[in-house]
Amino acid sequence: MKKTLKIIFLLSFSLFSAQNYRFVYEYKMRPDLAKKDSIITDYMNLDSDGRKSYFYNSVKYERDSIYNVDKSFSALLASKRYDRNLNYILEKDHSGKTMNLYDKFKGINLVIADQEMPVWKVQKEFMNIDGMSCQRAVTDYKGRKWEAWFSKDYPISDGPYKFSGLPGLVVKINDTENNHAFHLIQVKKMKSIFALLPKNNKKTSDFDYKKFLSGYTFTPDDIESINMDSKAGTMGVQLKDGYITQLDLNDLKKSGKGNPDAEMARLLMKTNNPIELN
Repeated sequence: MKKTLKIIFLLSFSLFSAQNYRFVYEYKMRPDLAKKDSIITDYMNLDSDGRKSYFYNSVKYERDSIYNVDKSFSALLASKRYDRNLNYILEKDHSGKTMNLYDKFKGINLVIADQEMPVWKVQKEFMNIDGMSCQRAVTDYKGRKWEAWFSKDYPISDGPYKFSGLPGLVVKINDTENNHAFHLIQVKKMKSIFALLPKNNKKTSDFDYKKFLSGYTFTPDDIESINMDSKAGTMGVQLKDGYITQLDLNDLKKSGKGNPDAEMARLLMKTNNPIELN
């Protein structure tokens, strides 16, 4: 019986791996440890062909795709926004069991290799989530304790961020303090998967990358360009890490209490509550 089930799973996996899927996750994160109610909701895509997968911010992908066609800076400013902490792209090679994280720091494209996969403990607990039969699993990973619910409805050993290695797709996962939580909200069949990896990347260690981020403080030197629109009362800001946003001048003055530069630095700061603690 076990052998038969294994054959069925392998057959399902081979059929699945011949197709391209996009799994869309709602991502809730608490970027500021000092403010327990500082919850940000964003959306992340997991593109998979069964052999490789790419995890990235959905809005950033839409914006980059549009910009690559028309090179319109004004269109970028008018488009949807995403959180600055989600500039990265995560590539997973399931055959080689390797992961590469791509990010940009102060104008330099970085790539960070990682082979530390989560070590799961599968529990005998089951729950139906959005019509999918799911099973619970837990892990201690990168300094946090995580609870995941995975489903074999999609025979792929993958999930959001670096959470792969379970006998199925991660449908829902959060750390025990609810600082970070992912929830699968949509599944799409795609003709092709993500294909916008950055070029000319500098290899750096995971230790050095985290050291860069932990020691980071926003300064005016991080700004690539500013586009003032006094009529609309807005300021478009492009940073050297590629992040682009539009700020309201009145809000900067009001919230900054006479110090708009300090308020801009607060709005553009990096999280002090990263998904990985070590």
